[in-house]
Amino acid sequence: MRLPKFNYRVPKTVSDAVKIMADSGPDAMFVAGGTDLYPNMKRRQQTPKAVISVMRLAELHQIRGDGAEGLVIGASVSLTDICESPIINRDYPAVARAARLISTPILRNMGTIGGNLLLDTRCNYYDQNYEWRKGINFCLKKDGDTCWVAPSSPKCWAVQSSDLAPLMVALGARLKLHSTLGDRLVDAAGLYNNDGIDYLHKRPDELLTEIHLPPMNGARAVYKKLRRRGSFDFPVLGVAAVIHMNGDETIHSARLVLGGIAPAPIEVPEAGNALTGCSLDPERIHAAAEACYVKARPLDNTDFVMGWRKQMTRPFVVRALEELSRH
Repeated sequence: MRLPKFNYRVPKTVSDAVKIMADSGPDAMFVAGGTDLYPNMKRRQQTPKAVISVMRLAELHQIRGDGAEGLVIGASVSLTDICESPIINRDYPAVARAARLISTPILRNMGTIGGNLLLDTRCNYYDQNYEWRKGINFCLKKDGDTCWVAPSSPKCWAVQSSDLAPLMVALGARLKLHSTLGDRLVDAAGLYNNDGIDYLHKRPDELLTEIHLPPMNGARAVYKKLRRRGSFDFPVLGVAAVIHMNGDETIHSARLVLGGIAPAPIEVPEAGNALTGCSLDPERIHAAAEACYVKARPLDNTDFVMGWRKQMTRPFVVRALEELSRH
């Protein structure tokens, strides 16, 4: 498959990048490593007439701060650099481990943290070449008017498949977006929209520039991923868990977020409530796992049978919380 023709722009500053985007209009897209956009362009899922590279913007390649005061990560920092950063491994080890689960070493060299957080949603009926999709009369997400996962639904059910997004939501990260209108900071939980087509609360002219991680203050975090192969594959279930402990080893607060089962990361407040004020004992762990199981409603649009994927929610939540109990 070949890329369609497009104009390639390489700005030198963030201000230049957003100005080029504003001048180019709706037929332009930003690109960093291109590990998601370029395959989509080859399949004619996305066909921008102008592609604006942000990989040479020095401001987006910085990591500053630490776990005590909070960490700021530039959106174009590569996934490999996330995996290997001494500060992230020391203060935010769950982030480094989650990044290490993404794809393969070669693609992590090109892929960026910002690109992973903004991944296009995925679906068995959407992630095919143009001829295959034309053969089934296209789908609601691109060129058609029917969601083949749920034909009677007016909504697209393509799933959010970022490994870092559920963890960023659980950690309470904030994302900085820049455009010609200025900057705005949004909570990671507020960035994602539970719709496979309009999956981001972000304007196309806005450039993700920074990821702001809050101080850890003794928090414990973990991410677990279900996929067919031990590398390369996207998650068909992701479990991110973050807990804050009291001095008496009871849980002050807890957030559990599921990925890979819906168009957006799904937080399960009932699971957090089941843990809050209690010790992290087997009874509470299984109560949280049951709450996540009830909330998980995967559809038949990714790898594995959807019923089995739902069943796997329980053991993966248990594994995540048992790991946190050993910290």
